[in-house]
Amino acid sequence: MSAFTGIWVPLVTPFTTDGTAVDHAALHRLVQHLSAAGVSGLAALGTTGEPSALDEAEKDAVLDTVLAAAGKTPVAAGLAGNNAAHLRASVRRMNARRLAGLLVPAPYYVRPGQDGIRRHFLDLADLSDHPLIVYDIPYRTGVQIDTETMLALAAHPRIRAVKDCGGSPDKTLALILDGRMQILAGEDLQIFSTLCLGGSGAIAASAHLHTARFVALHQAVSAGRLAEAREHFHGLAPFIRALFSEPNPGPVKAALAAQGLMHDTVRAPMSCTSKDFRTHWARLLQDAAAQIAVSTSA
Repeated sequence: MSAFTGIWVPLVTPFTTDGTAVDHAALHRLVQHLSAAGVSGLAALGTTGEPSALDEAEKDAVLDTVLAAAGKTPVAAGLAGNNAAHLRASVRRMNARRLAGLLVPAPYYVRPGQDGIRRHFLDLADLSDHPLIVYDIPYRTGVQIDTETMLALAAHPRIRAVKDCGGSPDKTLALILDGRMQILAGEDLQIFSTLCLGGSGAIAASAHLHTARFVALHQAVSAGRLAEAREHFHGLAPFIRALFSEPNPGPVKAALAAQGLMHDTVRAPMSCTSKDFRTHWARLLQDAAAQIAVSTSA
């Protein structure tokens, strides 16, 4: 089984101040920063990376930078769309890259039936030299991937994991109990519960921030130290809620910009976060610092 375990971060794509170009220096710094914090892997060009706002040359350049900066940290690449011929060509191009896997959602907008969804993933898996992570996110694609379809996909030797944003606890548990695919929480507030059920990790946009604590949360659950893991999760929950209080990746980019890691820039049709978010985020950081100071003095 492929090692899709632990905390994976779906990378934002930093832009220059005016948004006209990718800020590769900032992207390189971010990848090294996250790798040093102990993440198990990185996912480039997922939804958080604004791939629909990038042209093909920019996508290739982003992958080049991420792979160069990641060192030994595994890197998966997002591959989304609804044009089958284009997706097949993209898989063939990705085969030449040193990737841990491809993060692939169901075709969006066109809303195929379950047989079409199944064929979509199996066709790409047949062509790919890399493992596939099924990205189950119906509120973006417009289609549900039924449990029976997921279990059929699990029979393919290169379909090895699921990024679980499916919103169905029954399906999550069925896939964990089946055991053929590794289940990665994709809804960040479900990380603790998914890990406790037997999930293998998470692909969590909020883990751009407080990364070491997310890593510690996973380690604590894996070691059976549930009280410690619960404490980590309860401490992270207010930050997770804040980072999804406005459309992703705006809040994550604003928080990273506050740390000096990149510019607070997104591309249209996305928009930067509100002043209310930035005020709330600063207050959360102040409260966390005050709690640490009290704990230390005690």
